[in-house]
Formats: sequence, structure tokens, C-alpha cells
Amino acid sequence: MSSAVSPLAPKNVPDMPTIAGVRLATAEAGIRYKNRTDVLLAIMDKGTAVAGVFTKSKCPSAPVEWCRAKLKGGKARALVVNSGNANAFTGKTGRGSTALTAKIAAKAVGCSEGEIFLASTGVIGEPLDATKFDGVLGRLAETAEPGDYLAAAKAIMTTDTFPKVATATVKLGKAKVTINGMAKGAGMIAPDMATMLSFIFTDAPIAPAALQALLKAGVEDTFNAVTIDGDTSTSDTLLAFATGAAAEHGAPKISRASDPRLKAFVKAFNQILANLSEQVARDGEGARKLVEITVEGAKTKTSARKIAMSIANSPLVKTAIAGEDANWGRVVMAVGKAGEPADRDKLSISFNGIRVAKSGARDPSYDEAQVSEAMKAPEIAIKVSLGLGKGRDRVLTCDLTKEYVAINGDYRS
Repeated sequence: MSSAVSPLAPKNVPDMPTIAGVRLATAEAGIRYKNRTDVLLAIMDKGTAVAGVFTKSKCPSAPVEWCRAKLKGGKARALVVNSGNANAFTGKTGRGSTALTAKIAAKAVGCSEGEIFLASTGVIGEPLDATKFDGVLGRLAETAEPGDYLAAAKAIMTTDTFPKVATATVKLGKAKVTINGMAKGAGMIAPDMATMLSFIFTDAPIAPAALQALLKAGVEDTFNAVTIDGDTSTSDTLLAFATGAAAEHGAPKISRASDPRLKAFVKAFNQILANLSEQVARDGEGARKLVEITVEGAKTKTSARKIAMSIANSPLVKTAIAGEDANWGRVVMAVGKAGEPADRDKLSISFNGIRVAKSGARDPSYDEAQVSEAMKAPEIAIKVSLGLGKGRDRVLTCDLTKEYVAINGDYRS
């Protein structure tokens, strides 16, 4: 966790309302960091539905494997998250740590171990001493209260420079329901399912299968459309919990994701995912520029996504942006290497609304001074028009600075 907040951090942090059926508490367990909170316990009422999406990495962390196995039950009573140690690439020791953590949490909360969900973030390859949770989780279970989502978001930070939270309130039937979300992530970010760590809570009465369908669809154009450095984590986890408490106030029970009564909820739910994923991009390690890349005129949306990601993950493109250089040649390179249909002589490129290349060559009206001034902005929009079809997509990234190298060069020190 950095002491200097990213210059791209949101100017305003929302007031996070309570959600009926959810209580939170944080503590210092001494996992790796000193003098800061590093463990979060969220307790949910009985009957809470759970859904999740996880990394597609072939080297997943022990907590990811645990959650995948327990997700089949569809119900959750508690979530335990620690920072400082990812409990990944830790073999039998790692699996033992998850089992012990779940056992300690289940005893503290008073539920079965199958209703405990776990997530860990931090250094890969170091054993996690789960005995450090003994006693801590018991105290947290006694002191947990509805409310402090900002403190919860701070407890799960690693190299993040600010806590990431978002909230929305919408109507479901005649009742108001609330959606709260938090996320962490600043490096090793190229989600291939959902995100680094992110947790969504709602009091809406939504069945596990419906919640799972909403989550799987919602991540595609939000968390799966963000990249910081092209590296997919071993620990990527996004969990959603629905306590159903709003049913007491007239919210209808939802069993299908296609239920038309969910329209407003789905819109708000996806906005929460989009908000959190943008905050992750804004907090990219060492970032000074938020970069939006739009590719249009592709053969298909899938093709547009692959080309946009090729641009977003290019170190040459990202360092040019860090240097405030509208180097369209590097964008052309990234388009060409994507392996997707492209025609050099139909290609057009713009930076912050200023077209710099047209029909496969420099734009005749190109003005170096005008473009250089535009590149000083903290937010950069790159648009690529392929002229081949109707496929369009958008991804978010950030620039690549010397600070990124410094942060990651010293990460285990």
C-alpha cells in the first residue's frame, strides 16, 4: 500500500449505507504488514445467496480452489479476506491453511465450514500462517457491525493507493434495495473472468443461480475489459452476496436472471462493476494517465476486444502515453500484431478527439503542437477505426511509468 494517493483517484468517496443482513469488522493480524489492518471478516445472515467468478489461471491460489468447491452450495454466512499473502503456489500447506481458516471462521460465526468463503492477496509462494487468525476472527465476530465499507476496503489493499468502493440504491418491485461493492487491485491486472479481489453485497432477494448469471454477464464489459500490465493473477476473485432482507419490505423473490422486474437492478449492478473496475485502472501501479481505448469498424466485437487489448497491453504504447507522446506508429504496431483482420490503408487513429492518422497515413491536418497539448491531460482517449465492419469494443488501461518498475522491483523486499 502506497502512502501517496494516485493523482487519478476519484475526487469524492461515496457514503456507503448499511445493508441489512451484512456486518463487517477488520483487524491487524500481522500477516505481513505492520501497523495496519490486514484481515476482513464479513458476516451474512442465514440464507444469504452467493455467486462467484474466478481466475482462469492454471495456477490458482488455494482460496480460489476453496471458493469454487463451496460455491456449489449456493449459500454463505461469512467471508474472510487477508492481505499481504496470496496463499498461492503453496501446495498442501496452502490447502491446509484454507481449511484451518475456514474452521476458525465457522466456529467464530456459528455455521458450517461450507458456508465460509475465503480470499487472499499479496505475495505468491510464501506459506500463510493461518494460526494468526485464531482468536482474531472470534473477536471480529463479536464486534462486527453494519456499515464501515471504507475500512473494509482499506484492509484488503496491497499496493493500492486508495480504497475502492461504490454504492447504488434502486427499486425492486415496490421496495428499495441497496448494492454495495468494494475492490482491490493495482498491479498484476489482466482479469480473465472478473477481477483481482472484489466483493458485492445486496439485500435483494435473488436466488444463487440468478445471481451467478448476472455476475457472469456483468464482468465481460467491466472487469474483463481492464488491464494494467497484461498479467492475470492467480487469485482473481469476485464474489456477490444477496441477503434477501429486502423481501421483508416487499421486494419480490427473484429466481431467474431474465425476470423483467430485475431491469433497474441489473443496470445498477453493472454500473457498480463498471465503477469499481475503472477505479482499479485509475490506481494502476505508478499510473499518471487513465487511458480509454476504443476500437470500431472491426469484423466483430470479439475482434475489436482483442485489438483493443493488444494496444492496451503494449509497453511501447503505454510508455509513449507516459511521455505524453501521441505516437500513432506504436498503435499501428499493436493493431498489426493482434492477429485480427485489419487493413493498413483503411486505418484511422485519434488521440483525445484529434485525428492523427487517416487511411493508413498521417492525417493531412496533423498539428504537432495541438496534439502535444492534448496529451498533457490526465485522461487519454485513443480511438482506432478499422473500416471493416460494425464490431466495436472499449477497454481501460493506464500508462507505464518508472514508478511501476520501482514498485515491482521492491515488492518482496
